[in-house]
Amino acid sequence: MPTKPTDDTSTRPTRDSDATRLRILNAAKIEFAKLGLGGARIDSIALRAKSNKRMIYEYYGNKEGLFEAVLELAYQDIRQAERKLKLEELEPVEAISKLVSFTWKYYLKNPHFLTLVNSENLHKAAHLKRSREKMHDMHAPMVSMVAEILTRGVAQGVFREGIDPIQLNITIAAINYYYLNNRFTGEIIYGFDLMSPQALQARIDFNIQTILGMLRPD
Repeated sequence: MPTKPTDDTSTRPTRDSDATRLRILNAAKIEFAKLGLGGARIDSIALRAKSNKRMIYEYYGNKEGLFEAVLELAYQDIRQAERKLKLEELEPVEAISKLVSFTWKYYLKNPHFLTLVNSENLHKAAHLKRSREKMHDMHAPMVSMVAEILTRGVAQGVFREGIDPIQLNITIAAINYYYLNNRFTGEIIYGFDLMSPQALQARIDFNIQTILGMLRPD
């Protein structure tokens, strides 16, 4: 009599498929961050992922579809990491300070994220436009959480009224992003190593002070 497949046996193909997809996405992330959409090659991605071109095309359709999936995963990763901070449980000043510091450290540890964002902006967000609804749903909880932190800060008298949470999120990203994205030209312009430990610490201290200064009551 045939043996009934165990749960482990029946779920293995799904797990194998998920693992393959993840390997492909991680390999593609490296390739796209290094060479951009135009320079990346499916052959190289397949080799790096220890997969084959057929699987990539089966899962993602083409290189454009793969790039779109990589972008979605990149944004998903940073949003998931932010949720782990549990900012809603912290006092308002501490929560905003931690968010600024987290964003800075995330950019430092994940330089591919900045490169991928740069690349997609060069393409005028052509790929994320196809994921517009997914992107909105992914980011809306973060905006709502920041809005709640601002509301608590106003109630406690530590933040001023009228701060737009979307504008604040953009500013936190920008103040961290610009420095790191322009570190090479900045070194030539300002005459010091922007990536030395001392410079990095001075910068994140300045970023936190700047954001909190924007939020303080008049």
